[in-house]
Formats: sequence, C-alpha cells, structure tokens
Amino acid sequence: MLRSGLGLADRAFAVRSEPETAYRIASITKLFTAVLVMRLVAAGRVNLDAPIATYLAAYKGPGAGRVTIRQLLNHTSGIENFDKSLTSFAEAARTGMSAYQIPHSPQELMDRFASGPLVHEPGTTFDYNNADYVILGQIIEALEGLPYERVVSRDILVPLNMTMTGLAEQQRIIPRLAPTYYKDEDSPLVNDMPTYGQNWYAAGGMYSTVDDLEVFAAGLYEGRLLPTEAVEVLLTPGLDEYGFGQWVSELDVNGRKHRFAQRPGRIMGANTLLLRMLDDDLTIVILANTNLVDTDKLGFQIARQVLQSA
Repeated sequence: MLRSGLGLADRAFAVRSEPETAYRIASITKLFTAVLVMRLVAAGRVNLDAPIATYLAAYKGPGAGRVTIRQLLNHTSGIENFDKSLTSFAEAARTGMSAYQIPHSPQELMDRFASGPLVHEPGTTFDYNNADYVILGQIIEALEGLPYERVVSRDILVPLNMTMTGLAEQQRIIPRLAPTYYKDEDSPLVNDMPTYGQNWYAAGGMYSTVDDLEVFAAGLYEGRLLPTEAVEVLLTPGLDEYGFGQWVSELDVNGRKHRFAQRPGRIMGANTLLLRMLDDDLTIVILANTNLVDTDKLGFQIARQVLQSA
C-alpha cells in the first residue's frame, strides 16, 4: 500500500501534509449515508420503494407521499435543488450562503432547504441534490432515535476502528484537520469562506483521513458493513450511471473493462476522491484542501497506470 502526504496542510504556519492529516471529505459523506440506509433496508426496516412520509412524518414538502427512498438515494427525487443558484464559491463569498453560513439544526435544514417543490416528476431525471441526502439523514435519525453522527459512529466507525473520522462541527477543534483554501480563476488562493461545516450534514459534513477511508472502502466492498445483496443494490447504476451515493461505471484499459465505484467530493477547497476498482482489489483515496488539482482526473490516471502495469 502506498500512502503519502504532499504539500501543505496549513499554509499560514507552513505545516506539511502527512498521511495522518485529516481533511473535510465533502460528498464522500453521501456514501456513508447510503450505507446506513441500506443497513436499514437489509434489516427489513426500510422499503426502498416506500415514500418519504412512511418513515418521516415531520417532512412537509410536496414530495412526502410521492418521492421514494430509492429516488432520494439515486438523485431522481425531483425535489428542488437548494444549491441551484450557486454558480461559484467565489460568487457565494460575495453574496453569502444562508444554508451554510448561519447555524441550522438538521431539521431546520430539511424544513427550510430540502422541502421545496417538485421540479421534475420523481424517478425521471437525474439531478444531483444535497436536499436528497439531508432528508435521508433525517430518516435515519427518526428510525434510530439518535443523531446522525452517533449512528455513523455506532454502525461504521467503531466496528471498523475508524478513529479519525466524524462530523466536522464548527464548534469542535478537530486534531490534525487541515483548513481549506480556494482559488477562483485568476484570483490568488484564499481562505475558504467561514461556514458551519455541520450544515452539510448527511450530504457532505464529514471529515476523515486516507487511512480511515481505505478501511471504510474495504469494509464496504468486502461485505463487512452490508450483506452481499445490499452491496449489489448499492452498486447498481441508474440514471447518469449513479448508484446509491456513488457513480458506477467501467474504465477501459488496453481493451479490458474494469468496473469502478467513484465517489468524489467538493466543497470550496475540500477536494476529494474515493475510487474503488471493484474487480481489481484497488482503492485510491485522494484528499486535498485546495481546488488546485482535478482529483477525479488524477485518480483515474493513477488507476490506469496501476492496472496497465499489473
């Protein structure tokens, strides 16, 4: 296994990045959420084709009786995307982002930002939408009677001994967590705007390390977190080749098809990738604290090089 830290974790104090450095993992969080939902499905507590209202009486959006759990998981809910007006984080730095720069409880996030109108017929259109996973986080809490982060810890982190992973709450000082930086076009690299990290919640609020995410990938894809049948459902691509919480497709290397599960994450300078080559026992984790590199492109370049030399 190759593990390395490159560049600076903290630019103000010239602290170098190490393999043990923690980073905000942004939408890799969605894969954790999808796993928790599929654990409920495997236990017979959730039906993928039941509507939101079956499990979440508090949900008041017009999709309550029409949008299914499956459609939330694969981003075909049709619910209005509350990030749709966010054209760039540089613009957001000038205008603000009420969903993320004012503290909200998870239920407030759902009520204010994830209960909008249906802008597509459910099940017909892929629309990548944080609202879907905010709702899923609330369903998990309603069924378990615990906060989302405690369910993640109980069902994933503790069993896999992932000691450097959790929800990046603004009020917590998290050891070795790298700050994030953002560059917009020709402007210099700047500090990310202040936000409440927990407001990304079950859609993007977690932090982790490369070691912990490698352990998570092994636990998930090797069947220690879910039964084989549930993993297969998680990895079944739908519209836009999106399964549950990740894209699933094939990479052609010298005429041979290699299946992969791709879970990128991007929030301002948090720029991440968890890439699993499903038939090759290869996991690539890239965690960055700037947007200076295309982590998706780099991850697939690494995968291609490894597979060509195998």
